[in-house]
Amino acid sequence: MRTLPVGDRALLVEFGSGEETEAFHAELLRRRAAGALPAVTEVVPAARTVLLDGVEAPERLAALVAGWEIEPLHARVDPVVEIPVRYDGPDLPDVAALWGVPPADVATVHSAAEFRVAFCGFAPGFGYLTGLPEAYEVPRRATPRTAVPAGAVAMAGPYTGVYPRSSPGGWQLIGTTDAVLWDPAREPAALLSPGTRVRFVPRGVGAR
Repeated sequence: MRTLPVGDRALLVEFGSGEETEAFHAELLRRRAAGALPAVTEVVPAARTVLLDGVEAPERLAALVAGWEIEPLHARVDPVVEIPVRYDGPDLPDVAALWGVPPADVATVHSAAEFRVAFCGFAPGFGYLTGLPEAYEVPRRATPRTAVPAGAVAMAGPYTGVYPRSSPGGWQLIGTTDAVLWDPAREPAALLSPGTRVRFVPRGVGAR
């Protein structure tokens, strides 16, 4: 863990891995819910960092978090958001080839994993989900698409994501869902937030 002051009222906490970052973020949420976290206006996780904004005394908070014993992620049992998926994406055969499995097995492998939202970004409602073993990481497409439809379930590197709306994208598309990732009329608007546990449930095409 490395802490870096950001201006007079923010602290950036940096880690060596995404797993450490997610565990620290979960620890922050747990301590804040328990009233054991000093006042922080905003907590913003990213791939390897967590930004704590609106901190009254960043140096004091840095010393505090350095002494924490951070609970492993698997030790917690939080609610799971289930996302129904039709494994019918145009890149599913390519992903199957990269994994060395028949195309029909992509749904089995992908839906067997439990995911967690590491952080959000790119577009409102888009979460970067981790959970697949490293052996199943896939590269981005060599040529990005100019338009990926809303509801596309996609993979790139260690992440799975669901496009909340149509947008350009270079991830491998393996399925589609009717789940609404972002709805400004809903509270909260985002279906997924950092720390949320997620499972993809096969429906229709590709389901067994």
